[in-house]
Amino acid sequence: QVRLPESGGGSVEAGGSLKLSCVAPSYISCLAWFRQAPGKEREGVASLYGVDHTNYADSVKGRFTLARDAGQNTLVLEMNNLKPDDTAIYYCAAAYAGGCPMRQSFFGHWGRGTQVTVSP
Repeated sequence: QVRLPESGGGSVEAGGSLKLSCVAPSYISCLAWFRQAPGKEREGVASLYGVDHTNYADSVKGRFTLARDAGQNTLVLEMNNLKPDDTAIYYCAAAYAGGCPMRQSFFGHWGRGTQVTVSP
């Protein structure tokens, strides 16, 4: 089992920014962030395949940016212009298999999650 320690969650007002980090081994080529709001299913937020192939949920395009700091083996999700609908527990996920579809079932390794709360 791969450990994926996450950090960076917190509480902000709408329009604010947060940065989430996840430490992931450099040999893993498919990484993603998912989120789960109360009473809702877990959904994909953004994924990174290889060096720079990113994919974003429509709800976060233009606001969130996903990148990898290779030197520190860290996956970073920068979240700007946050909205109350972004409130959720955010999970880092990793997969070894080829490709990187943003489907929960594809990922076999998960972090414990970090809470993001956005107030109106």
